[in-house]
Amino acid sequence: MTISTMTSQAALISGVSVPDSKLTDEITEFIRDTESTLLFNHSSRVYYFGALAGQHHGLKFDAELLYAGAMFHDIGLVPAYSSAADRFEVDGANAARAFLRRHNISEQDIEHVWTAIALHTTPGIPQYMHPVVALVTAGVEMDVLGIDYASFTDSDRKAVVQAYPRTKYFKEDILKAFYDGIKHKPETTFGNVKADVLADKDPNFRRSNFCTVIRNSSWRG
Repeated sequence: MTISTMTSQAALISGVSVPDSKLTDEITEFIRDTESTLLFNHSSRVYYFGALAGQHHGLKFDAELLYAGAMFHDIGLVPAYSSAADRFEVDGANAARAFLRRHNISEQDIEHVWTAIALHTTPGIPQYMHPVVALVTAGVEMDVLGIDYASFTDSDRKAVVQAYPRTKYFKEDILKAFYDGIKHKPETTFGNVKADVLADKDPNFRRSNFCTVIRNSSWRG
């Protein structure tokens, strides 16, 4: 089955589907070839839950850009796209930007996708930003944390999971994927939620402390 056929047969859930376009076809092919099935299906669910959240809140958004943000948001966990020193979120944002530039997407639209990916683990901010930024985080928070779970109908939740299945032990599987993707650069988790993953998986991990950084700075007084 070709990628075009796969995309054209994407699930239609409460009026939401993956846009049938050359861009989304190529995103689907690229992410499917690059990520594990665990991450590919998770990212696909993020798109649907983000789009459904946008529908619930009456937000106008570009579905292709939302799809790009959702599908690329975890690619920074993949070794080939993981830098030595940047946060994995930034690695993913940079990979998406490079991909979209090759497809002649406007810099303004690319910036929205970049920001959506870079901020998807920074709670409390994205919901006040551009709809693509807000909805990528909404999709992630729903699929991983179950935030706003009850605002989605049983039929919508079941339809999304049927189309893009969760593994039997998805909660632990995704935590392991997070850990494997960031354990080589623990310093990048300073001040973000991924420090909790390292603390959970690595008994030798010691968090950097914001107060200690201040007290140990070169400033006197």
